[in-house]
Amino acid sequence: MPEQITPLSVLYLQLHGAGTAVCVVLFLYLLLCRGKAIAPDITPPARLRCWAAALFGIMALVHIWWILFYTYSDDSRSMIYGLLVALDCLVLPPVFIGTLLNMLQDRRRPLWPIVVAMTPCAVLAVLQTALPSIDLTTPNKVYGLVLAVAVIIYMVVAVRQFGRWLRDNYADLEHKEVWLSLTLLIGLMLLLMSYEYTDNYVMSTIAHLTGFPLAGLLLWRVETLPQLDEAAEREDDILSEAGTIPESLPVSDALSHIGQLLAKHCENTQLYLQPDLTLTQLSTAIGVNHYYLSQYFASQDTSYYAYIHDLRVRHFVARYRELAAAHKPIVAQQLAQESGYHSYSTFSTAFKQRMHKSVTAWMREEGLSIPSQ
Repeated sequence: MPEQITPLSVLYLQLHGAGTAVCVVLFLYLLLCRGKAIAPDITPPARLRCWAAALFGIMALVHIWWILFYTYSDDSRSMIYGLLVALDCLVLPPVFIGTLLNMLQDRRRPLWPIVVAMTPCAVLAVLQTALPSIDLTTPNKVYGLVLAVAVIIYMVVAVRQFGRWLRDNYADLEHKEVWLSLTLLIGLMLLLMSYEYTDNYVMSTIAHLTGFPLAGLLLWRVETLPQLDEAAEREDDILSEAGTIPESLPVSDALSHIGQLLAKHCENTQLYLQPDLTLTQLSTAIGVNHYYLSQYFASQDTSYYAYIHDLRVRHFVARYRELAAAHKPIVAQQLAQESGYHSYSTFSTAFKQRMHKSVTAWMREEGLSIPSQ
């Protein structure tokens, strides 16, 4: 960092202070405030709220101890500098990754490998200050870059798995957009790397400016992500759930029996019209093992997500034709809600995938095909 005071250095200090203040405010809000300012009708996971609060709190501390260091020392060869870098390596990445994993509501992935992977960075940072004649900074940065790429690949795979899991267990996907986790991952990773691999005010100022929208996006994600069904979250629970199908039945007979149960307890009773119906709730309603139900959908070359949307779209079509034949007024949004949808955008996407045309175009053609009385 340049030692002379310039307008850019003053701007950097102001942004640094503002970033610290924002982190403190968000830390206190997530930790102490029980009300939800952004989406009061959604109950987010308590674990995610705590992890995000910890992330903001640690980022505030990082801001504070680095500004104190550069104010009173600014000696990158001192032992204090090495210890602060080591502390950054051992504290920030695990909490950062833990927050991202909790966005996926995944409790099966341990965090200790992240701590172990970051330990060499911390050790090299301390050794560099103890052995200034040996250049350990370059290998440390190379190792950190390789580790960052590995984490991004790991999280991309995890997010894709989470997306498939959602589609297999949830028919309504409002506020569960998995791409937000990847956006935060890439944004925050670039932010951390800009601090690590740059030593000028220009890049650091850009990093600070980038941090504000990322903090807002993280808060929005925490506030709008609903708590998912814990029973469906754990595979070991899924496999051990008791069902009404005898274990002695062959798998083919069991799957055939499930089709009959779905027709009786879901299709005939129109259970599929229940908003936010999950695979776990459906398996409980028809009295079968959660795992068997998933296997049944796979044997039919479909998924729970597709099954529910097929029934809902067919219900919409039938109700539309019924109302049109009776010459009653039709409001597509209201009819979509009656068909089990919270969000019209979710309905329109599911409708277009199955009817191969938009709702408006289909209604226009359907209206022309119904004879007037």
